Amino acid sequence: MPPVAAAPPGPTGRSGLLRSLLSLVLALGLVLAAPVAAARALSAADLPARPPAEHVLDGADVLSRAGKAEIERQLQAFSAERVDARLVTLSRLDYGLDLSTLAGQLVQRWSADPPAGSSPDPLLLLLIDTQTRSTAIAAQAPLDRQLPDELLESTAATTMAQPLRSGDRYRQAAVDALLRLATVLQGGEDPGEPVVEEAAAVVSNIPTREETSSSNAFTWVIVLLVVGTVVPMLTWWVFSR
Repeated sequence: MPPVAAAPPGPTGRSGLLRSLLSLVLALGLVLAAPVAAARALSAADLPARPPAEHVLDGADVLSRAGKAEIERQLQAFSAERVDARLVTLSRLDYGLDLSTLAGQLVQRWSADPPAGSSPDPLLLLLIDTQTRSTAIAAQAPLDRQLPDELLESTAATTMAQPLRSGDRYRQAAVDALLRLATVLQGGEDPGEPVVEEAAAVVSNIPTREETSSSNAFTWVIVLLVVGTVVPMLTWWVFSR
């Protein structure tokens, strides 16, 4: 049988092949671009140049609508104490940048160019990094006289951090921190760090190795074995004579 020559691809075949190649290129582009987008880190320059209209900047998108509204009300209430309080959440920091440094840079950035003829309230910034569950608080002078560094560090490291360690409770972390700082700003005594509840030890009926080693049970077992063996032998010897 003579060999059958394959017909050259027609216009329809070539266009289908091009479409397949184009789809493959687009798919590969999406796969390669996804890690780049996910790995995009943030610095102070990536945040707004001026304080946004809303006091909650949830860049990590971890707050529900109700939680965000609750925190927004708390932050706005600080205006009664002549304080511009704000919360920022983010999901990834630039390489080599820690959250405390970013908080200080953001305070400088948002207070460097105030509107002409205005005397803005000093900034109080609360930051949460959702990737590392780290927290930081920074205050603009002269607010640092009312809220010293020791208080801000304690509030960030304990009051905010504990709800995050126990289950990513971002709303609770912000609410608890704002309540503590507001109490001090209003002249009250610092409520202090939250109490860490320790899990109660489970009582077990199984004796420990120390209890087992110090027990007299083994001695009694030996005594009973000896008595159970010797007494029958003596009885047999007496009655067999």
